[in-house]
Amino acid sequence: MTQGAGQGPEVERTATLRDFRVPAYVHTAHPGDTAPPADPAYPDDYTPTQRDLPVINRTETVQVPVEPAPATPAPQPATGPGPLFVVGDVHGYLDELMAALQAQGLIDASGQWCAGTTRLWFLGDFTDRGPDGIGVIDLVMRLSAEAAASGGYCKALMGNHELLLLGAKRFGDTPVNSGAGTATFQAAWLLNGGQKTDMDRLQDHHLQWMARLDAVEEVDGYLLVHSDTTAYLDYGDSIEAVNDTVRETLTRNDADECWDLFRKFTKRFSFRDEGGADAVRSLLDTYGGTRIVHGHSPIPYLLGEVGSEDGEEGTGPVVEGPHVYADGLAIAMDGGVTMAGKLLVRQLPLAN
Repeated sequence: MTQGAGQGPEVERTATLRDFRVPAYVHTAHPGDTAPPADPAYPDDYTPTQRDLPVINRTETVQVPVEPAPATPAPQPATGPGPLFVVGDVHGYLDELMAALQAQGLIDASGQWCAGTTRLWFLGDFTDRGPDGIGVIDLVMRLSAEAAASGGYCKALMGNHELLLLGAKRFGDTPVNSGAGTATFQAAWLLNGGQKTDMDRLQDHHLQWMARLDAVEEVDGYLLVHSDTTAYLDYGDSIEAVNDTVRETLTRNDADECWDLFRKFTKRFSFRDEGGADAVRSLLDTYGGTRIVHGHSPIPYLLGEVGSEDGEEGTGPVVEGPHVYADGLAIAMDGGVTMAGKLLVRQLPLAN
């Protein structure tokens, strides 16, 4: 992620790998928190006013057709809640999502929920960069109703790209106090993969659904968040308080407040490298849970490796599953579908 000092989001430039060698972690001061101090490369007035990650068109990469095996419905327990699944960042790749859900036995060949009492959590970032973000939202909304009718559930968290799309729709080119010169939601949305087709198809019920999403949840000892940042601590000392604060911020419809929320949820890599486990513990100690599960930062970037931005075959690591790190306390679920990686859908606890 680049730092936007002195530039507004309207300043486009070519992204290089140096732009994405970001600090190991970010720490927000919080009472009783013993994590290391904030890295100076992430100042308090950090703002995502340049491209957050490179936008690589999948048409420029080698495509491998996704042909999932016939779905075998996820096994159901005799009593109690069904199995727990999580989904990483989708970013508009509807076909890949459908294939991944079918491969895990969560939907059938016609795209209908077939997983009974299974519990399914999406970790946010449904739109931008990929071709059909609104189609993804429509699918998640439909599966939520179908799962509930079967005794399970399908739920979703607020990602930074939901905040970005909401801001672009509500505030457009209204200037915001970015801390790094003039910025607008519209320019930041376009710079970070905003798709005109998504904006054209966006309806009131999509906006209402996104604005009501929770930011944090704890399920079966897993603390679920979208972003690998400690910035959640700025919004409350309980899960309920964070979720209420985020919703209230969006309800007030203040462009500067919404921008501040967006920029904080865009921070990343807090749990990586030295001090990362302490940053994870600061969240677990405050909100509960024994491990944290997040999306937001593609696993190739967490590993410090990326493929060629030109889409050359055979470059960069092959993502086969979630990345467990930070002394085993953090599970990363963004497989890098936007860079021809893998859209991850996995059951918790992870199989060894």
